[in-house]
Amino acid sequence: MVQTYHLYINGEWVKTDDQLEVLNKYTHEVYARVSKAGEKEVEQATTAADRAFKENPLPPYERYKILSRVSELLRENKEELAKNITMEAGKPLKQTRTEVDRAAQTIELSAEEAKRIHGEGVPVEAAPGSENRMAYTMKVPVGVVGAISPFNFPMNLVAHKIAPAIAAGNTVVLKPASNTPTTALKLAELFEQAGLPKGFLNVVVGPGSTVGQQMMEDERINLYTFTGSANVGLKLKQNTGLNKLILELGNNSPVIVDKEADLDKAASNIAQKSFAFAGQVCISVQRLYVHEDIQEAFQDKLFQAIDQLNVGDPNDPKTDVGPMISEEEAERAEQWIQEAEESGAKVVYGGKREGALLHPTVVANVKNDMKVVCEEIFAPVVSMIPFSDIKECIDEVNKSQYGLQGGIFTKNLETAFYAAKHVQVGGLMINDSSQYRVDLMPYGGVKSSGWGKEGPKYAIEDMTEERLIVFNLDQ
Repeated sequence: MVQTYHLYINGEWVKTDDQLEVLNKYTHEVYARVSKAGEKEVEQATTAADRAFKENPLPPYERYKILSRVSELLRENKEELAKNITMEAGKPLKQTRTEVDRAAQTIELSAEEAKRIHGEGVPVEAAPGSENRMAYTMKVPVGVVGAISPFNFPMNLVAHKIAPAIAAGNTVVLKPASNTPTTALKLAELFEQAGLPKGFLNVVVGPGSTVGQQMMEDERINLYTFTGSANVGLKLKQNTGLNKLILELGNNSPVIVDKEADLDKAASNIAQKSFAFAGQVCISVQRLYVHEDIQEAFQDKLFQAIDQLNVGDPNDPKTDVGPMISEEEAERAEQWIQEAEESGAKVVYGGKREGALLHPTVVANVKNDMKVVCEEIFAPVVSMIPFSDIKECIDEVNKSQYGLQGGIFTKNLETAFYAAKHVQVGGLMINDSSQYRVDLMPYGGVKSSGWGKEGPKYAIEDMTEERLIVFNLDQ
């Protein structure tokens, strides 16, 4: 049975005449129909958020209680929510169960941070002529937060945007990805059950060209938090004036396998982290630099590890690699592989496509200007690149326009510290792949990979403003 969902605006479920169809990403059958927001609904959502922020401030302990309850509800409804993500995103069930767990922790962390927001004393009395003054800072919410989330983590990345915003005392207008909107709407249901006041969370569904554009142009939105492509992130930065931004953008994650690495550990880890959710993760391994002294031995171990991955129906609990978000995206990735082959690259593992299902693929003999190397492929495709000198390798790594996260496998402490100091990324993983992330850590990139940090504690820093208070005392 096809389910129908409506927009969530000012605590009400709003039906519209225009609907979009959400497909089961494995069967391509219609899974759900969702009301699509027009100009009127986006205006209503922003008005509701603005009014709630100005007229109904939520005390920190109330924010804590509501967020804690949402976290509990996520855990109580884990299996249903995980299956929903699998259906609309095509993500394997074992990974969606983990995503629900992570979202519950993200919201729990945000609840805890709601009680820890504080300023500090400022010793202005130490300045000549200010002996009778006393000062301190306080953190105040920014106001209305405009959140635009991607399809690849339709629950946890939504949680990373709305939970810290609410923890900080803000209100939210959320536009989830049109490919995966039902998960965000189910999360809104849980916030409603937990007692979140009207207007604090509003969910509007529709294209970025209309809904996103209207949000971008609305001066009542004080901060934008966006996860998506670098091109759209740049457009947001250029068109939102002096508004605050948190941008989590593209990447083509580098991972280095040094000649002194534990090859079994590296091969197993990289096989898992390159192809989880069909490589549609911003920090999936894409550029794999392997020291030429161990290249043959490592390649054999890597291929053996990939052989152990189960590819197919994401509803099967054993599946590791399911379909991409659409057949068009799989065709696009396949085209990039073919373009690389035409320029001299060689597919040394995989390369098979069945509709939206692209099997794990490893490409060798690549060049830096090939799309599979220099762009973000966002698919289960890894380019393997040999190197002989670690310093020259890191110089090559740093030529990328991106810099979200990277990794290096090595037993040499000097090599590890050299990489830590010189690889230009927001986060470097030692003896782990680029795809390591826990939700409490600061997460964000440099260069074209973004601006600002996620992780509840760190997002709240951006989602609040520091206000200085100075008392001029008589004595």
